[in-house]
Amino acid sequence: MARKETMTPRERWLAVLGREKPDRVPMDYWATGEATAKLVAYMGARDLAEVFRRLHIDAPVTVGPRYAGPALAAGENEYGIKHVTADYGGGAYEEVAVSPLAGFTSVDDIEAGYTWPNADWYDYSGIAAAVKAAGERPIRGGGSEPFLTYKAIRGQEQAFMDLVLNPEIVHYCLDKLFDLAYENTRRIYEAAGGRVDISYVAEDMGGQEDLMLSPGQVREFLLPRMKRMIDLAHEAGVYVFHHNDGAIRKILPDMIEAGIDVLNPVQWRCKGMEREGLKRDFGGKVIFHGAVDNQYTLPFGTVEEVRREVMDNLAILGEGGGYIIAPCHNIQAVSPAENIVAMYETGYEEGWR
Repeated sequence: MARKETMTPRERWLAVLGREKPDRVPMDYWATGEATAKLVAYMGARDLAEVFRRLHIDAPVTVGPRYAGPALAAGENEYGIKHVTADYGGGAYEEVAVSPLAGFTSVDDIEAGYTWPNADWYDYSGIAAAVKAAGERPIRGGGSEPFLTYKAIRGQEQAFMDLVLNPEIVHYCLDKLFDLAYENTRRIYEAAGGRVDISYVAEDMGGQEDLMLSPGQVREFLLPRMKRMIDLAHEAGVYVFHHNDGAIRKILPDMIEAGIDVLNPVQWRCKGMEREGLKRDFGGKVIFHGAVDNQYTLPFGTVEEVRREVMDNLAILGEGGGYIIAPCHNIQAVSPAENIVAMYETGYEEGWR
């Protein structure tokens, strides 16, 4: 039986976020450039926009400022982090090659020898036009993920050691990074004229089996600062989209108490992240986003396994509402295009409950 859509992608998202019933479950898209190119070619589409139309994907449009600060060296960003392209055969990622604060041993040294970027280094004038061009799609803008940046400016191993050995450096740097994220987000909201729907307040805290930081460290270094970002979003009428990879169940009650609205990516194959338990214990408090497995099902499963997983997610996470279909993180180039298509076709066929 042919279905008739009665909502725009933005209306669909806002219905789910507001605990109302949409015409169908919305669907989001996350993928690497290589995976996207493969999907576009497989479908014989002109571009990703045509793929979205044909597969009924409701992906948000992200808006933000343009960098307009001091000139940067080749391969360097505004934090002084230098990247190199790492080719893994089926594609490439940008990896950190130089961490500008790696050699510093005190807050005084950093204050004397490092220049922090500030919001005046960015041009927000193009945001209004980007919002207008987004049309009927939801808008994502602002937010924060400062510990990710901290790991890049200090070096990943040093950043984790700092939590124990140099907490004063962590507090100092995170204050700087969160202050920039706060002011950047505030200016984005202002430039967007009240049209931002979701902000990405994120940190990767989990591994496959457990947290990578202790709950105490999360509560000391991250939660108070993340709460400030969450409050800013809510004051502007924006929903908080919380990305947090891996086995994070231990810290979920704290994140929910801080005010997150959406939990992504729901890596249910990780320890403690079983879908039934998450829905039972937290389904009345957060919207689930993602949960189509990107470790086995999408890259290595059959089309039928993909279809079954989408239907299971709808039945478990989508029971009574509160679910947005998406891969749990970026689809990789190794994933067969037919599996990607199966995910969205099944979501569209079965998501009218």
